[in-house]
Amino acid sequence: MNKDATPPSRTAGSQTLARGLAVLRLVTEAADGLSPAEVAAAADVHRTVAYRILNTLCDAQMLHRGSDGRYRGAAGLLPLAAAGHQHLRTSALPLLREAADELGITVSLLVREVDIAVALAVVSPRHGTYHVAFSEGSHHPITQGAAGLALQAAEPERATDSEQIRDVRKLGYAQTFGQVEENMHGLAVPLKLGAGQPFACLNAITVREQHAADSAKTLQRIGAELSRIIRI
Repeated sequence: MNKDATPPSRTAGSQTLARGLAVLRLVTEAADGLSPAEVAAAADVHRTVAYRILNTLCDAQMLHRGSDGRYRGAAGLLPLAAAGHQHLRTSALPLLREAADELGITVSLLVREVDIAVALAVVSPRHGTYHVAFSEGSHHPITQGAAGLALQAAEPERATDSEQIRDVRKLGYAQTFGQVEENMHGLAVPLKLGAGQPFACLNAITVREQHAADSAKTLQRIGAELSRIIRI
């Protein structure tokens, strides 16, 4: 054996993986996705290589190709997002339980993933005979519902923000009816979790408008407590 031989690199053969991860990040961070030509230029690879990587990520349900030919994030990213936000979810669950039992309605923690609002944690009240319920991992476009408005309001202010988003920041909550689920009232509070954390909100959903309105102060209180815990 040649003792002077250079040992193989631990990253040998990982160039394809590195490129794939780079493309995944480029596409998911683009507000309206990317075309294959844009991916090739941004990743500095031949268009054939870009197509191969994009198709592999689509096969893994990490990306999907829209009817306009642009690639965007897909549902396969959601379990990864949940795992990545595990500390936030674990910290939020006791507070969500407190709020659900106090209000008698289902409350949830949602985070923004690209242009989707994703339910990271959902807690229903332990008492009462009737309440609305939905599953963790449920998602809807950021353009819909109280949670969508609150997640947009959780972002830094922009000159292009709509008057509706500005109003949510002033009030400290958003309230909508029937935008995500028919005949359901939703109220959501934007969270300020600090650097390195996702844009997030707390959401209450109920069939009664007044119950939704009455949840604002409770959600703001536990939101402030969650922000304090996450920043420690």
